[in-house]
Amino acid sequence: MSKVALITGSSRGIGKQIAIKFAKEGYNIVLNYVNRSEEVDKTIEEIKSLGVEVLEAQGDVSNFEESETIVELAIEKFGQIDVLVNNAGITRDTLIMRMKPEDFSKVINVNLVGTFNITKNVVPYMMKKRQGRIINISSVVGISGNAGQCNYAASKAGIIGFTKSLAKELASRNILVNAVAPGFIETSMTDVLQESVKESIKKQIPLNRIGMPEDVANVVYFLASEESSYVTGQVLQVDGGMLM
Repeated sequence: MSKVALITGSSRGIGKQIAIKFAKEGYNIVLNYVNRSEEVDKTIEEIKSLGVEVLEAQGDVSNFEESETIVELAIEKFGQIDVLVNNAGITRDTLIMRMKPEDFSKVINVNLVGTFNITKNVVPYMMKKRQGRIINISSVVGISGNAGQCNYAASKAGIIGFTKSLAKELASRNILVNAVAPGFIETSMTDVLQESVKESIKKQIPLNRIGMPEDVANVVYFLASEESSYVTGQVLQVDGGMLM
């Protein structure tokens, strides 16, 4: 029986590449997104072309009831969830002097509370099987902080604390919990930056290149594979050495 990976926020960017990586390895995919779009359709077709099944699980992870439904749909369709990747995330960047309370709470609710909501609903099924992998997508700014991102950095730092605590709770049930902290990755969010800004950022990266979503996906898959069976509670930075 094929294994099943549930990846939140997986219709584009890093989440999409994670879904494609798992599909290439034979996993059936639970594809989560909030709003239907052409991009969603293209992602679904791309994954299906790899010969696996795709379950569309539309829903907002910041809403507990919708998160519950996402997980119920996955169990109803596949009967199991072997890997959970909490990838869904948003930004509302601005300095705190200009940040509205809703800008702070929205980022915390999607990025951090959303991670709790989905995980809370998945864990009982993993505990019943006495196995599973949970990989949470944090960020290097959750480690270092970043001006203009106190909401985003707080959410990603929270994910690190959540990961380490959960790893201790679930280790006895053979459920491994780790986090991946990407650095500067080429996505639609970074496409809007001027080339001069990108060049400035590259100078801060020892490998002298901006990361690709595939770089993150490969590390996430490693943490889901048998090769990482003695790794839990860790935060792997995928940042080209930026935070060394």
